Amino acid sequence: MTLYPNRRPVAAAGLVLLLALLTLTGAARADGIAELKDYLSGLNSLSADFRQITITADGGQTLESTGTFYLLRPNRFRWDYETPSEQQIIADGSRIYVWDKELEQVTHRSQKAVLDGTPAQLLASDKPVEDYFRLSDLDRSDGRTWVELVPKTADTEVARLQIGFRRGELDTLVMEDRFGQLTRFIFTDLKRNPQLQYSMFRFKRPSKGDFLQID
Repeated sequence: MTLYPNRRPVAAAGLVLLLALLTLTGAARADGIAELKDYLSGLNSLSADFRQITITADGGQTLESTGTFYLLRPNRFRWDYETPSEQQIIADGSRIYVWDKELEQVTHRSQKAVLDGTPAQLLASDKPVEDYFRLSDLDRSDGRTWVELVPKTADTEVARLQIGFRRGELDTLVMEDRFGQLTRFIFTDLKRNPQLQYSMFRFKRPSKGDFLQID
């Protein structure tokens, strides 16, 4: 998902996170909608390590990155990218900040304007998931329970999301943008409802570098 059209691919695909459910042996049953709703019910916070793989629409280039994701509902999240370069994305409930440490540049804009139809909206919002997405079950033989979500908002860069759950936990999220680019998030060491401090989601402006407001 692209927050800022001129950003480097790692940060652009990363946000916009952000996210997100019973596993069977053999073929997965088509009960992903119920699994998703059960998972989001009672979800207050989340943390996980992630591996992000982005494949361009023509299949000619693969970009891979890793880092840590934090969520505090409602409407706060944070992506800390460690490889291939250090970048940070923070949503404080009002604005989203993207900090590229190598470029010494921060860009920020209204959170509401960015999130429509995104994985970050799915996980961070405390509103019913049907308010933002059309849901359908997917039946696959990979040991996961899958659900597909298509944004109801027409003007969004995200065409569809597919979420896979394993043993009741968020395992994989696949995002397709309107240009046909695919981004796959694989989550590990996931912790549901950990104790997270609000201070983790307040962006501290660096002492040097560019600070650019997009809107």
